[in-house]
Amino acid sequence: MKSLITFFTIGLFIFSVSILAKNVEVGKPVDIVVYRSPTCGCCEKWVALLKQDNFNIQDIVTDNVQAIKDKYGVPKEMASCHTAIVDGYVVEGHVPAKDILTLLKNKPKVIGISVPGMPRGTPGMEMGGIKDSYDVMSFDLNKRFQIFSKHKAD
Repeated sequence: MKSLITFFTIGLFIFSVSILAKNVEVGKPVDIVVYRSPTCGCCEKWVALLKQDNFNIQDIVTDNVQAIKDKYGVPKEMASCHTAIVDGYVVEGHVPAKDILTLLKNKPKVIGISVPGMPRGTPGMEMGGIKDSYDVMSFDLNKRFQIFSKHKAD
């Protein structure tokens, strides 16, 4: 009986430590480099929202965001107004922070994720109560596009 209690106690301890480690990791700031145009206000709003979600932003304002997209392999079909790099992945456009964190947690074999275009109601593109349904898409080197997550308008 003592060995069963000891086994249970050790298991509970290991479980508690793993939960604590995950919580500490969740609270750790995420470093991200954002390339954006000096004239785009929605990009500034997206950066501000990421800061609120514990992202550590290196904000690089450039007149040639297209050169960054070309450098990191963003297909035309996935393009939006700004490009970010986080842990080797591309984040294109108004991707919610939650989806970026899911990308970093799951580490899929893709170049990155994107919200193509500039749908109304995405982070940084708030327009009062107007919201479009949109998908966050993943893309790879072979220009394969897949739905990463769906966001429905209310």
